[in-house]
Amino acid sequence: MARELSFSTRSRSVNVTLPKAGRSVVLMLIVTFFLNVFLFRLIQLQIFEGQYNRTRAEQNRIRPVAIVAERGNILDRKGKLLAANRLTRSVYLWPKEQKPEQWRTTAHRLSEILNLPALEIVQKLQRIGYNSSLPVRISRDISPQAFTVLAEKAQEFRGVEIREEASRYYPNGKIGAHVLGYIGEATTEDLKKHPEYPMGMIVGQMGIERKVNDKLAGVWGNRLIEVDAKGSELRELGIIPPKAGQPVRLTLDAELQKTAEKALNGRRGGIAVVDIKTGAVLALASGPTFDPNLFTRKITPQEWDSLQAKDKPFLNRALEGYPPGSTFKIVTSVAGMESGKFSPDSILVSSDSIVVGGVSFHEHGGGYGPIGFTDALAYSSNTFFYQMGIAAGPEQIAKWARLMGVGETTDLKLLGLGQGNHGSVPTPAEKLKLYGEEWYAGDTVTMAIGQGVVLVTPLEMAVMVATIANGGYRVKPHLLATQTNTPATKPEATGMKPGTVEAVRKGLIAVVEKGTGQGLKDGSIPLTAGKTGTAEVLGQQDNSNYVAYGPAHDPQIAIGVVVENGGYGATAAAPIAHEIFKTYFKK
Repeated sequence: MARELSFSTRSRSVNVTLPKAGRSVVLMLIVTFFLNVFLFRLIQLQIFEGQYNRTRAEQNRIRPVAIVAERGNILDRKGKLLAANRLTRSVYLWPKEQKPEQWRTTAHRLSEILNLPALEIVQKLQRIGYNSSLPVRISRDISPQAFTVLAEKAQEFRGVEIREEASRYYPNGKIGAHVLGYIGEATTEDLKKHPEYPMGMIVGQMGIERKVNDKLAGVWGNRLIEVDAKGSELRELGIIPPKAGQPVRLTLDAELQKTAEKALNGRRGGIAVVDIKTGAVLALASGPTFDPNLFTRKITPQEWDSLQAKDKPFLNRALEGYPPGSTFKIVTSVAGMESGKFSPDSILVSSDSIVVGGVSFHEHGGGYGPIGFTDALAYSSNTFFYQMGIAAGPEQIAKWARLMGVGETTDLKLLGLGQGNHGSVPTPAEKLKLYGEEWYAGDTVTMAIGQGVVLVTPLEMAVMVATIANGGYRVKPHLLATQTNTPATKPEATGMKPGTVEAVRKGLIAVVEKGTGQGLKDGSIPLTAGKTGTAEVLGQQDNSNYVAYGPAHDPQIAIGVVVENGGYGATAAAPIAHEIFKTYFKK
């Protein structure tokens, strides 16, 4: 039976009758077409793309999973934690799980959740390669909110995995940041230098974290696991356990370090505290500072900008040169006596001023009349040391400055922080070479009181005064506990005569007993010895300096303090040393 179909044109209606056999043919053609399409796709998948799909299916089923090794803890001299680890969550991507164009879309979605630039995510994938069988970490220490969102939308993010792993943690926050340094993912350069590093390897980027990274880092392990289509683990096929990093003990004393940084209170400056007998660095503080915990996760642009501020929080000011001011009179005293021009009993007449080369150089508070070393140091007479510097000469002053730890004789390699500078006390010949300038008589005058071309770091100040406390032996400052009492750090004899040492010691004790450092004689601590310094800074308020050792008659620790624009030495720097002594003697 035929069926009648009807349709219309502009002029008339037309009826068409389609036979039953014709309808069957049309249906057959449609079915055949779809069967051919299906067959073609099947051939394409099985023959042309078969190997690729079989490999991908197998890779989807079996996965290698890196196991992050815990970094070794960093401890202070008494075993207190300075750097440790805590459990956090990280996000990894499996490159083969999506095509490049799909990853670009996914990257934009992940960007909003993880607060990461999408471009950064894509670049990490490109770096490891879209055909890599290994995952790449794109974010560490994700927030609980980000974890919740990713967990709820897990089905929407193919090839995205969240793992629990150990992350670096600095329990004391900013304390000791310039010594400890910080960590970060290995750069392309690091990976080329160390082919054994897996992608995402955490390495030290600064300070002790970088100095002993090989010891702290450990060795990552691996697990081979079988997963289902959703990426969930079914069973473990094999494991190579990670090897945790080794702990590292420093010479730092956590309590002294905290006291030093609290007393500095964010002001620009530096502090060093050393063990007089061994050279072990007990505290090394710099202000302003930073929190190394920032680098245990993705640092924000705002945080990075704050670290580049004009106050330079990254700069370790304990290892930067400053005019030492009157603290340098210790060196001039030694140079004067060791030159043979003066004896410990020498007396010079101090006055309101002296004229050298037609220029008048003034006393800071009026003349003191005829005085010897004890009173000259106690009251910090400038005219006494002007005369001594001229008589001894710049070469002698520079020589003894070096012997007492100023300049390259204090080996920064022993600290291993990878940053910092030496002080400088140039001779006339060295000034000409360095600055292209002749030496004038006025240069010797200013050199004698720690101004002009003289620069000394807070660490070198501590070494300088420790040399007096230690009977003329210069200590070698170091930070690793394993370096203490070894040939490399054995104190070195300077050749200073006992009479010279004793004369300077008497003067430094007199500073505290009756001179410019009497603020430290308040009964809260045993008697100490010290020297104040006020250093002129062109166009700014003076820097405040102080060096000290204590106890006066049984020296144990030496301190060097600089507070930029802090004014008189007794005003800002000496009170910091006082607080450090309080903590030390309380312990």
